[in-house]
Order: sequence, then structure tokens, then C-alpha cells
Amino acid sequence: MTLAFIQNIGPWQLVLCLVVAFVLFGGAKKIPELAKSLGKAKSEFKKGIAEGEREEAAADAEAKKVDEPAKEIA
Repeated sequence: MTLAFIQNIGPWQLVLCLVVAFVLFGGAKKIPELAKSLGKAKSEFKKGIAEGEREEAAADAEAKKVDEPAKEIA
């Protein structure tokens, strides 16, 4: 069997092999670009979460205003 060694490769070894292959075959120039795009995506994701939380808080505040009975002026 020529592929018998694949059974003994764990997931971390496979990831390491893929990273090494990526760096060897032209990835060395693209790694900074990839890191930059991942950083931008992470910051956009955090901004989106914060914006969603603000909108949810505003909707909750609006719902409380609607739920409160109007005070009568005596």
C-alpha cells in the first residue's frame, strides 16, 4: 500500500503540512495580504456585532416606551 502512511497522520500534522506547502509555493508574498484581510474582516465583524447590540438595545427601549401606560394628568 502506497498510501498507508496517511492513516497515521493526525489533524495537526496535516495542517502543518498544508501551511508549509502554502509557504513554499508562492504563499510567502501573500501571507501579509492574507493577514491584513483577516484583520479587516475581524474588525468589521466586531463592528457589526456592536451595531446589532446597539440596535437591539434601542428596540428594547422603544418597546418599553410603548408598553408603559400613559400617565393621566389630574
